[in-house]
Amino acid sequence: MAPLNKKLIIALLRQHNGPLHFAGLMRSLGGRHIKRELKHLLDDMAGSGELVRLKGNSYAVSGTQQTVSGRISVHRDGYGFVTPAGGGEDIFIPSRAMGSALHGDLVEVTSGPSRMGGGKRDGRVVQVAERATTRIVGRYEENRRGAVVIPDDPRLGIIVSIPPAGRARAEDGHQVVVELTSYPAGGRPATGQIVEVLGWPDDPDVEVQSVIRRFGLPHEFSQECLAQAEAVPEAIASGDLQGRVDLRGMQTVTIDGETARDFDDAVSLRREGDTYRLWVSIADVSHYVKPGSPLDRDAYLRGTSVYFPDRCIPMLPERLSNGICSLNPAVERLTMTAEMLFDLSGNMLDSRFYHSVIRSSARLTYTTVKQVIVDNDSDVSDQHRPLVPMLTEMKELALILMAMRKKRGSIDFDLPEPEIIIGLTGQTEGIIRAERNLAHQLIEEFMLAANEAVARFVSSSSTPFLYRIHENPDPAKLQSFQEFIYGFGYEFRLVDERVDPAEIQRLLAQAEGRPEERMLNYALLRCMKQARYAAENLGHFGLASGCYCHFTSPIRRYPDLVVHRILTALISGGKRGDVLLSSATANLAETAEHTSRRERIAMEAERDVVEMKKLQYMQKHVGDEFNGCIAGVTGFGFFVELDELFVEGLVHISTLADDVYAYDEKRHCLTGHRLAKIYRIGDTARVRVAAVNPGTRRIEFVLVSHTPASASANPPASVPPGEEYRRVPIRGKKPAGSRRGSGAGPVNKPASPGKSGRNKPGGRKRY
Repeated sequence: MAPLNKKLIIALLRQHNGPLHFAGLMRSLGGRHIKRELKHLLDDMAGSGELVRLKGNSYAVSGTQQTVSGRISVHRDGYGFVTPAGGGEDIFIPSRAMGSALHGDLVEVTSGPSRMGGGKRDGRVVQVAERATTRIVGRYEENRRGAVVIPDDPRLGIIVSIPPAGRARAEDGHQVVVELTSYPAGGRPATGQIVEVLGWPDDPDVEVQSVIRRFGLPHEFSQECLAQAEAVPEAIASGDLQGRVDLRGMQTVTIDGETARDFDDAVSLRREGDTYRLWVSIADVSHYVKPGSPLDRDAYLRGTSVYFPDRCIPMLPERLSNGICSLNPAVERLTMTAEMLFDLSGNMLDSRFYHSVIRSSARLTYTTVKQVIVDNDSDVSDQHRPLVPMLTEMKELALILMAMRKKRGSIDFDLPEPEIIIGLTGQTEGIIRAERNLAHQLIEEFMLAANEAVARFVSSSSTPFLYRIHENPDPAKLQSFQEFIYGFGYEFRLVDERVDPAEIQRLLAQAEGRPEERMLNYALLRCMKQARYAAENLGHFGLASGCYCHFTSPIRRYPDLVVHRILTALISGGKRGDVLLSSATANLAETAEHTSRRERIAMEAERDVVEMKKLQYMQKHVGDEFNGCIAGVTGFGFFVELDELFVEGLVHISTLADDVYAYDEKRHCLTGHRLAKIYRIGDTARVRVAAVNPGTRRIEFVLVSHTPASASANPPASVPPGEEYRRVPIRGKKPAGSRRGSGAGPVNKPASPGKSGRNKPGGRKRY
């Protein structure tokens, strides 16, 4: 018998013309004495992609089995989902079938009907085609066996072994960056070498630097970019004013948060009989950032500014973002203006767009504007007396536009959002509810109107354009959601597997003020696709708009800068306009894909820092009790969201010692076998913080008391009596470990009005 080698194994499998079980290979290649050697060799070949490991410990030559290619998304509990590259239903991958795949890898999988039924498919990773992770951020630990790095990202699910030569100057407990030199295969761990020592993990700066490295956020500008920014004059030259509409004599204000430093939009309003004339003036960033320039290259690479609770990674150098491009009060600034005329019903009668120059009359905050238009605070009104009449008229128009949007079916997920309070030392000192009042909504409405007006104008000219789109929800998710909410007494219409946005808005209105309101909002968000940029107009479901774009934030979003360039080309006209248009519309599809990806990465990084700050805060409260609401139920317990802190933790089923509980998937509840006690979404609960585990990103609660939300089992009074809705059968079970009854996965908020979080750390504009 020839020595055991890869060629011999491949030849045997090809001769057999199909997969062979491990036992069959062992018999054919020499018997039990080669078992260990054969296993190592097969593991290596499967890891390198030469062989495919199939269900039941069988093997086949790569390419002989029908597979599906796609990116794998791994849950921290070990299972994953593969999104097929060619589209179609996600394929569920049990933890035992993950092979050597890591989160984000491009993989080849075999799949078949799921045992759960419902049209779902289960699969097995047979080959890793492309690695997504080459560097890992984590905690360096030393022990008697050697040194390892435990990744910060629990989805990776590996431990990296560090040989003595690759440990650099790391000390036990340091946060480090590791470059992988080998991936896990055949029971052997991944190995790597430390390329950067960040410092001690309890240092707030190290915490943020870890996130920056983990998500690959560009955080240093190139020298060419900084040099170009330094060369920009601090004052406007007289030649810059040529061809611009002079709005310096008009009352114009910026309205932002207290901590904002980059003001990219200013507004002005005038009542003209039975109409309102609104001016939305946006910083003319395209005047300073030309296509292909060092400033442009760095801005494109970043795609968006990234906001953390204590800092911002800007898209543009601060000399521009907080300086010449920021619409600071009492100084001249170059702008692009959308001038719109509305009737008393909120219909846009006319619009025009032009380059302009403004001088902001005042830098107002949301708090100040609220005190004037909502609280009628006489002292604050006296301080801003010249602006009060205009602010009052702005309130009138904003309310009209809000009513019109609601009527057409625009969806507003009015969910509370956390605001992290950071102390002087950088530590988390508190978590409060971020305020959203009429002043925020006023600016949102005006920006939404400007974005829509620009999109309609450009679209009407059949010019290539960069749209902001939000596609209709996935029909399968909608049907699952429909069945889920039926147990709480809610229904909605599906017509040809599609839902009208107005139906969603009606549903949200029915749930308002009820115990299950927040849960229903979150579950509905999980049905929604993520808003993105595209070179083709597919409409915006969340805003119930047939044509929409992002125009109002070119300081912090690259797509807005592209829109400004296209708009400039159109209003310039002639030969110059043709040249500008050719440059502005080059590679729009690629730009859309890139900026959508950068936006998703930025949002994940922001969310990660917020969750990290929450854990840091809750470590101080181990043993304390809080009131909350059951936000999700699974087979291993239920999740409680604390009322005011926006922190979620798990009450594990093992801590419920009074009975034996079983998970009822239909009703999304845990039911006691002996006492028939029920724990259900929407119930109120008082819990004690038992433990906080930063490594697994989990908070463990112990139940102190529980109050059923019995009313939630009855249909809301606002459901029209006798109304008939299409009902669907229950779909397949969710995989064990799904965090909520409505399905696992991150919340992807569409860019609907929602929270603005404008220009403050931890927040993002939603318009």
